[in-house]
Amino acid sequence: MDTFALIVTIGVALGFTYTNGFHDSANAIATSVSTRALTPKAALAMAAVMNLAGAFLGSGVAKTVSKGLIETPQGRSGMAVLFAALVGAIVWNLVTWYFGLPSSSSHALFGGMVGAALAGGITVIWSGVIEKVVIPMFLSPVVGLVVGYLVMLAILWMFRKSNPHKAKRGFRIAQTVSAAAMALGHGLQDAQKTMGVVVMALTIADVQNGDSIPTWVKFACAAMLSLGTYAGGWRIMRTLGRRIIELDPPQGFAAETTAASILYTTSYVFQAPVSTTHVITSAIMGVGATKRVKAVRWGVAKNIVAGWFITMPAAAVVAAVSYWIVELIF
Repeated sequence: MDTFALIVTIGVALGFTYTNGFHDSANAIATSVSTRALTPKAALAMAAVMNLAGAFLGSGVAKTVSKGLIETPQGRSGMAVLFAALVGAIVWNLVTWYFGLPSSSSHALFGGMVGAALAGGITVIWSGVIEKVVIPMFLSPVVGLVVGYLVMLAILWMFRKSNPHKAKRGFRIAQTVSAAAMALGHGLQDAQKTMGVVVMALTIADVQNGDSIPTWVKFACAAMLSLGTYAGGWRIMRTLGRRIIELDPPQGFAAETTAASILYTTSYVFQAPVSTTHVITSAIMGVGATKRVKAVRWGVAKNIVAGWFITMPAAAVVAAVSYWIVELIF
């Protein structure tokens, strides 16, 4: 196997992780920044550190990505499939970042993998795609919406007799913890997805057998995700933090706590690679709906959800075209 192709593919994988970091940094910190619980710089630094820590806390999601979605491709053509999948994901990340749409980097990657595999004649494990990607894609936003709504109702009931100003001050402090938990969950989920792709590349190149994740792979993916997170994603942060609903500290705490809980559950219990973007966005909508249904800007929400549905097909098309171009040139 051409060592150069392996190095390039791993480099592109780390590049995808970097775009994932600045694209999805808003997931962890938008609510904390918008409620002024944290300054933007402090929030980004905290998210970067917690993303790094979260990447080392498990491997179930990585194994699902490397083994459960497509058959491990072989040879030079297999490496081209991985390269094209990553290009498809990166292109979609950059497009949605430019327009400030909080789409899913995860589903961009999965769409890229499926599109490149189909173009390259690689078997797609449709049962794995449906069980581990499609079903969670529909369920996680619903769970986020409902649980966010219920958590916020519980907070409103528990603090119904509290002084509003004191309660908000307390929740501002609590948000530093909930935002850190959210960032840890993001690292746990999203760094592992790239690890799975890198393991596939190493397997294709006969550098390793099995699905164990080398320490250097964990560190490289975690570091790139953290660097991307620290670079920030201000366009998307504005959408999540302000345009869906004007959040106050209790609402921010409820949304982050809900999203973090779902990320930990899906990572450790189901080993399912869910979208952190879907989870936190739907949690914000659910929390906001407790104020009054019209408090949520459903027009903005509708555009975001539409972006979710076209992410996988769009990334798949870009990946397929990229594969054909690679095959044509090389």
